[in-house]
Amino acid sequence: MSHLKSIAFESEEVHLQKLRERLLLMTDEELINFGKLVRGLSQPRVGVTPDPWKAQLEEARAARRRRHPKS
Repeated sequence: MSHLKSIAFESEEVHLQKLRERLLLMTDEELINFGKLVRGLSQPRVGVTPDPWKAQLEEARAARRRRHPKS
């Protein structure tokens, strides 16, 4: 039972903080891939409103263009 001594339980707040830190270190491509993986884990989307993923991606692209305009 000595292997059980190293088990630690983290609160939800600690777990979320660690996730935020990981997300901040990800590149745009990694964030997009992560979002797609998470979307695949969620239940199928049922609704009449447009998919928010496309709008969020376009918004991120526009923000990137504002930050780094091509010369």
